[in-house]
Amino acid sequence: MELIRLDCIIVTMLATLCLLLLLILTFSWWVFPILKHKKLKSCGLGGPTPRFPLGNIEEMKIKDNVAYSHLSHDIHANVLPYFSSWQKLHGKVFIYWLGTEPFLYIAGAEFLKKMSTEVMAKRWGKPSVFRNDREPMFGSGLVMVEGNDWVRHRHIIAPAFNPLNLKAMARTMIVSTNQMIDRWTSQIKLGKHEIDVEKEIIATAGEIIAKTSFGMEDENAREVLHKLRTLQMTLFNSNRYVGVPFGKYFNVKKNLEAEKLGKEIDRILLSIVEARKKSLKNNSYQDLLSLLLKENSDVSQSAKTLTTREVVDECKTFFFGGHETTALAITWTLLLLATHEDWQNQLREEIKEVVGNNEFDVTMLAGLKKMKWVMNEVLRLYPPAPNVQRQAREDIQVDDVTVPNGTNMWIDVVAMHHDPELWGDDVNDFKPERFMDDVNGGCKHKMGYLPFGFGGRMCVGRNLTFMEYKIVLTILLSNFTFKVSPGYHHSPAIMLSLRPAHGLPLIVQPLN
Repeated sequence: MELIRLDCIIVTMLATLCLLLLLILTFSWWVFPILKHKKLKSCGLGGPTPRFPLGNIEEMKIKDNVAYSHLSHDIHANVLPYFSSWQKLHGKVFIYWLGTEPFLYIAGAEFLKKMSTEVMAKRWGKPSVFRNDREPMFGSGLVMVEGNDWVRHRHIIAPAFNPLNLKAMARTMIVSTNQMIDRWTSQIKLGKHEIDVEKEIIATAGEIIAKTSFGMEDENAREVLHKLRTLQMTLFNSNRYVGVPFGKYFNVKKNLEAEKLGKEIDRILLSIVEARKKSLKNNSYQDLLSLLLKENSDVSQSAKTLTTREVVDECKTFFFGGHETTALAITWTLLLLATHEDWQNQLREEIKEVVGNNEFDVTMLAGLKKMKWVMNEVLRLYPPAPNVQRQAREDIQVDDVTVPNGTNMWIDVVAMHHDPELWGDDVNDFKPERFMDDVNGGCKHKMGYLPFGFGGRMCVGRNLTFMEYKIVLTILLSNFTFKVSPGYHHSPAIMLSLRPAHGLPLIVQPLN
């Protein structure tokens, strides 16, 4: 009898647990999202119909990309086909759903302006669904923190990027680029003129950020870069269910792999941070890590300093953001110059005028005005950061639309950079002269051009990107000419950043 009674208790407990789990799933997958959907509709926000608990994920997974018949810069419908289709049906502002998480899609510059004027930088949040999903890559680094934590991080980090500190890093950039030049020259002498410049530029930019950020010139740098790249592919090149409650259990292998890589990267960076902290008073390093630790130790109130864990997370952010954005900007530039030899020649002439036969000096960079136009146009056509994410931390009123507190936002930078209403009928043409007399390239709205984000949360390292871009491109154009390889397949793709899906093979010839 006692055994039967025990079995009944176990069965009852299991049944209760199953019922409880069913209730949790029912409310989290259907009841709460449906109530949230009704509230958003009552606020004046429409969009594609979600099917909970997946929301609109299944539609977003459909690969209906149209093949490029030629090298076209009209890329929005290919890299973000679902947004392109939904825009035609619902306009430039609408709600779509990642699982049970609603996202306000924004490709309207005026709407973005009105909304951003209502909110201070520190009162913007970051979508928690992305903070959780990308934790192995960024942790609690500057790109992910919010509120007073964001103010604290920004206050400590920003001084590391002042012009004097950046100038001290220029020599490292020149040395690393010249080493790449030597590799290419040796390869060309063997008759191998086709070079995957994306792979090469990414590697060199990674080497530069390793040296300028951490003084790393050993196997540790290559290991961190390799693991970060693997982590990026794991997180963004697989079918996952971000935004679906318990969605991480749908692809346990990938999520465990991402967590493992994140911890391995943390271990390497933590050992570097701890070693540097011990030798902070008598070390001669002038890299970003030393500047960050010095600024952190100079803060008078300990409550405003960064913890060791936060310093490690900032290191990961430096490592990834510091090399990826610049490398991809240079990569896309080489493609565009390879297809527009007139601009390749114009930049070469400008380099001769500004630099001449003199030893290259960072103070000369300001004179490369046409190169700045080219960079701005490349960042317009192929923005390495193709979107900006925010989360409302309070109700925001824009005309007759109320954006409720807690609403996630996805600002489609690619869409705005390719909008003919903002840029004119030649929006998909490569025309650097747009930026000759206008920092916004003649865009009809100042919020229509967002290569580094907007407002107070604009990219803190953009001046580092400007300097490295000009140094690397100046050295490359002074040594080689570039043409597109017959083997190049134009296929821009978004894997967090906007990158060529199949690399960028170019035919490289020595200039002399």
